[in-house]
Amino acid sequence: MITSRTWTKELLRELIETRLSGVKFIVVSNREPHMHRYAESGEMECIETTGGLATALRPIMAATKGTWIAHGAGNADRATADEQGRLPVPPGNPSYTLRRVWLTPEQEEGYYYGFANEGLWPLCHIAFKRPIFRLANWETYQEVNRIFAKAVIEEAAGERAIIFVQDYHFCLLPRMVKEMGGANLVVAQFWHIPWPNREMFRTCPWSHELVDGLLGNDLLGFHIRNHCQNFFETVDSSLEAMVDREGWQVTRGGHVTNVRPFPISIDFEANEALATSPAVDTAMEKWCRKLRLGDRLLGVGIERLDYTKGIPERLRALDFFIESHPEWRGKFSFVQIAAPSRSHLPEYQAVEDEIDKLVEKVNWRWGRTDWQPVTLIKKQHGSVDMVALHRLARFFIVNSLHDGMNLVAKEFAASRVDDDGVLILSKFTGASRELDTALGVNPFSIHDTAHAMHQALTMEPEERQRRMKSMREKVSDNNVYRWAGNILSHLMKLDISEATVNE
Repeated sequence: MITSRTWTKELLRELIETRLSGVKFIVVSNREPHMHRYAESGEMECIETTGGLATALRPIMAATKGTWIAHGAGNADRATADEQGRLPVPPGNPSYTLRRVWLTPEQEEGYYYGFANEGLWPLCHIAFKRPIFRLANWETYQEVNRIFAKAVIEEAAGERAIIFVQDYHFCLLPRMVKEMGGANLVVAQFWHIPWPNREMFRTCPWSHELVDGLLGNDLLGFHIRNHCQNFFETVDSSLEAMVDREGWQVTRGGHVTNVRPFPISIDFEANEALATSPAVDTAMEKWCRKLRLGDRLLGVGIERLDYTKGIPERLRALDFFIESHPEWRGKFSFVQIAAPSRSHLPEYQAVEDEIDKLVEKVNWRWGRTDWQPVTLIKKQHGSVDMVALHRLARFFIVNSLHDGMNLVAKEFAASRVDDDGVLILSKFTGASRELDTALGVNPFSIHDTAHAMHQALTMEPEERQRRMKSMREKVSDNNVYRWAGNILSHLMKLDISEATVNE
């Protein structure tokens, strides 16, 4: 394990160059880090995708000069890649290779929207949405995993390589890669969402096949220890395998899978630098005008429009807060950024409708000519606009019903270069284990969340600074480079042939 206090991009690059020289590094994910599409004007544009996974992996890929295999989903993606789907990225300053995999609309519907997001997503988040498992979607999920596995073998080209697989879209890929001739490849996978208890996971009709696929990994990472323990219990109850909880290993068919917690994080220095940029200062001024903020205090929520994020529960808590604390009416405003996500799935349409109605209700009940309590913006914004809201917020709320980590909570702390602001954080997020000076809440309790809002608005400056300094120190120390360095260090310690990794 890495013991250095602060890890940087340069230190990670040094680790890679000295310990992994000559070894290919290949990342596999569903979402691509750069997408090309045609704008309404007809001009081609390149979109740098956002979200926790891209945030965490992009600096690692720059350090490794590796290859990132992902689904090419942009309508101009084919026009910018070569015959094999490859292109150097990022545009203008390329540092690694993107290999795009092409899927038909039917394959994307069945594998991504179907099995992965109608089935595995609600299953693992235990978010009180019944998972849907269809045989046709399962067959497509298998098919797409096989397509990506073949792409991995092609990119490895028989050379020494580390394959780093991302998330629940590719449960079957590790085993497939090994069986396709990649027995000498080192395969690691990071599971970005929670792993549920064994009884919950058994409700999936193909739970046996999914777990067996994951045990094709040499290293399997989760955010927190509890998710690792849930995985051990799932294996124990579903497969013939030897589970060694003390050694953090599972042995099946003679193959050892090491299981470890690796709390993911962010590039703290980059977030901090952005927060002090002139662009953010300008964006703060624009937000103040747009929200007609004046001297009102501001509460902020930023996430995808997803039923796991607790946005309806947040709005009900806000309604109760205004009801029980009339002295705050007209003295604060709340802005909710809810970027559309998986909009054609019925469950997502339902939560969007619920949010719209709740915002309308709160504003109708408490609003007046010169004040509307809630501003709802259903639009994806860039990082400059988001950091500007971080800087303006008296409180920032993350009340997910269940979340693997939640990097936006860490991004908020990194943005607060003034050591001010209050984070309200669900106890059911992985981030709550590290950010223990946030105001922890049970997102299912509107009273609990409303009380935290009142605490945040009335907290003394010294207390706000004490809490924020503690969070910033932890996010700075446990940054994305430490996360990556820990994973790579574990890979180098595995008992794998010297033909694969030089110790």
